[in-house]
Amino acid sequence: MPNLRIPSILSVCLSGTRPALPFGFRFCLAPVCAFNRVDRFLVLTPACLPTITLESPTIIKQIPSSYLCERLCSVHGITMALAGVRVIELAGLAPAPFCGMILADFGARVIRVDRTQAAMAMDSQGRGKQSVALNLKVAEGAAVLRRLCAQSDVVIEPFRQAGVMEKLGLGPEELLKENPCLIYARLTGFGQKGCFAQSAGHDINYLAMSGLLSMLGRSAEKPYAPLNLMADFAGGGLTCALGIVLALLERTRSGKGQVIDASMVEGAAYVGSFVWKSQNLGLWNRPRGENLLDSGAPFYDTYRTSDGKHVAVGALEPQFYHQLLSGLGFDPAELPPQMSFSDWPKMRRIFAEKFASRTRAEWEQIFAGTDACVTPVLSLDEVAAHPHNQERGSFVQDTEGEESPRPAPVLSRTPATPSLARDPFIGEHTRDVLEEFGYTPPEVEQLLEAGVVECGKATARL
Repeated sequence: MPNLRIPSILSVCLSGTRPALPFGFRFCLAPVCAFNRVDRFLVLTPACLPTITLESPTIIKQIPSSYLCERLCSVHGITMALAGVRVIELAGLAPAPFCGMILADFGARVIRVDRTQAAMAMDSQGRGKQSVALNLKVAEGAAVLRRLCAQSDVVIEPFRQAGVMEKLGLGPEELLKENPCLIYARLTGFGQKGCFAQSAGHDINYLAMSGLLSMLGRSAEKPYAPLNLMADFAGGGLTCALGIVLALLERTRSGKGQVIDASMVEGAAYVGSFVWKSQNLGLWNRPRGENLLDSGAPFYDTYRTSDGKHVAVGALEPQFYHQLLSGLGFDPAELPPQMSFSDWPKMRRIFAEKFASRTRAEWEQIFAGTDACVTPVLSLDEVAAHPHNQERGSFVQDTEGEESPRPAPVLSRTPATPSLARDPFIGEHTRDVLEEFGYTPPEVEQLLEAGVVECGKATARL
């Protein structure tokens, strides 16, 4: 056994087949603790981040949070915030893939479990993930998934119908018995309980049930949904990712996993907490589309320019409003007071006529360097080329030339380093992942021949 300089609070089993760590390799252990199967896993007391120096070559057996050396820092490298966390993501649509991508962007090892015989990959947010294709309709497939979950930190389950995983013997109660440190995230529209829990729905339905949809829309018009962003992604995927990170943090103290009930209705409502908490401020006393922040105010709206493009105006504060008027060439004394609600429709017509007299580029030049809160409404094709976004590197381009936003927020010491490789094909990593989880090559071949798993090749992707 090699000589390891480690605190007595650690118990490490140095046996197995992988991964080989080079001589003198240094790495930081993530703050995990009290895993089951001590003969296979690292046991670490809460909130401890020791550094281990290997004095001679050795091999450390697989532990939860994936391999110690995987995506962790070396002497010259950078550790991402979620490095070492292993995630099993059951393939789904929109919210769950986004949740998985967030975790992958910040360093987690995310293994997406796809269905076998799938015509195409539905996940357009597969950045940084691996894909395993499993047939969960057979007991052998469920057994493989159980093994993956038993050796992982997080499971993301996107199934609307309650009991899907329980029927497979893979519900949270069963998996947590085998792996008490598992974080089991259940991401659904209406949540695990309630009279709508089994109902079908989409972002617009969840947003409607959150109360927020009633607030969105122009004056005298019906409510409208702002794409499928509020419930699917803000209230769904992003909120679920927050819950997972919170549960991982809590696990450093308790050594225990837990179940996350992520409801998109509640997540969207929570994102909109400001609306509820600000009602007594008088911000929403008027009908929809006639208030300060819902397109009612002429100084908080968008305007069409002479070239058919648009600018966004957000000059709420008086000092910003005066700079807006100055840029537009108006004398404040000749206009109604800023907060004269009855004059807002008239002011909007005046502003619209003025903005329509010049191109967007001309207005950008006029308001450059001011605090008038006037910005161009950039298209998806324009954002990456904007000087500000270029300076910050706000968008990244993958190996296939596709652009997408850089992970946010930016951490100073451990920034996200998103994968620039193409998204995985269904089942592309089946063989490698199964062998990593302890299956022998002959066992993998048996599973392939039986149709329990598939090794995928290039297929169409939506």
